[in-house]
Amino acid sequence: MIGVLIFPDFQLLDAAGPISAFEIAARFTGGVPAIRTLAIAPGPVRSSSGVEMLARSTRPAEAITTLIVAGGDGVRTAAVCAKTLSFVRGMARRGVRIASVCSGAYILAEAGLLDGKRATTHWQRTQHFLKAYPQVKLEPDQIYVRDGDVWTSAGITAGIDLSLAMIAEDHGEEIARQTARQLVLYHRRSGGQSQFSSLLELKAPTGRFAPLLAWARENLDAPLTVEDMAERAGMSARHFSRAFIAETGTTPSKAVEKLRIEAAKARVQSSSEAIERVAEVTGFRDPERMRRAFIRAFGQPPQSLRRASRAG
Repeated sequence: MIGVLIFPDFQLLDAAGPISAFEIAARFTGGVPAIRTLAIAPGPVRSSSGVEMLARSTRPAEAITTLIVAGGDGVRTAAVCAKTLSFVRGMARRGVRIASVCSGAYILAEAGLLDGKRATTHWQRTQHFLKAYPQVKLEPDQIYVRDGDVWTSAGITAGIDLSLAMIAEDHGEEIARQTARQLVLYHRRSGGQSQFSSLLELKAPTGRFAPLLAWARENLDAPLTVEDMAERAGMSARHFSRAFIAETGTTPSKAVEKLRIEAAKARVQSSSEAIERVAEVTGFRDPERMRRAFIRAFGQPPQSLRRASRAG
């Protein structure tokens, strides 16, 4: 039986996505969906959207073989709830397969289930998670990560990717493919969280600076100083900087670094190019400068990302 642990202000899709995936898979296997929503305080549980789910008590839970922990706005409170942590640890001691969706990884980390293990979570929480749980081997760009019987997934819809992988393990690849087709989803989503382009992280990527950013992306090996970009935009450097920050929410130099990191990461993971060469063609010039940028963004250097990509 699949147990989905929710709590006040959970993210609705974190729970509903996996529930739907396992429900559809059960149809294709000819079985009856065996899924139960659980909460420390049973009854109607309000999600962050205001929509409620009806949850059963976490006791007894002997029938649960897989526990999926949702994330959401309420995760900070849930992650310090003694009863929640005790329940999750108890499931782990029983040998139950345990997974988290999005920020549900905080609950697993607080319970000690991720110590020394590879894991992932939503890309927006990367920096905080790295500081809060240095003992966890965070892989920020993965859609989902499995380390033994502990699974973690990235933001929200990645819980469905994780569920499809579990379905493949339980019932085979064909059932997982059929489930994905029914959900109108890719069976195996390509790329990592960085497929959500750095340009999309800016507040106004389609505004008046869109052509400039597109040009910068195609010319990362150029200096791309504030003065260079201001000249291309037809503004003074001072006026350009102020206008750029107002429109995009970041400085020109930080925007360029995001674009360089994105391009460098793609080359590091998809080729055997020397790290020095990648640093050169993406405008970092100095491999050490690129290494520091990667650690800030992903918590690990380029070589580690390359090894993880090849292992995956």
